[in-house]
Amino acid sequence: MDAIKFVQEQLMPKKDFPAFRAGDNIVVSYKIIEGDKERIQSFRGDVIQIKGEGATKTFTVRKTSNGVGVERIFPFSSPNITEIQVTKRGKVRRSRLYYLRGLVGKKARIKERKTIRTAGN
Repeated sequence: MDAIKFVQEQLMPKKDFPAFRAGDNIVVSYKIIEGDKERIQSFRGDVIQIKGEGATKTFTVRKTSNGVGVERIFPFSSPNITEIQVTKRGKVRRSRLYYLRGLVGKKARIKERKTIRTAGN
């Protein structure tokens, strides 16, 4: 094993985030520090990409706020992320969804992935 990867794994806190991928709609709750106050704010949007590996792994979330597209990049190893919730699983055929930046309204929607249930469940 590479020495750098070994050190990064030892220093990085283990967080149990749910499995998600590009196209999924998620809610990221993260800490905001304003002066001496600290509060938790949530950012809800679609995952556009997941990039990197190890300590440098990041994911980009895009939402539309008042008709303006807003993107935010979150590192997986950030201590400020308190929780990630997956609200919808998206059905997409790409890992980078940059084409959503040029779409508006109904065209910017992502179809929901159907889950297969067995008879026993």
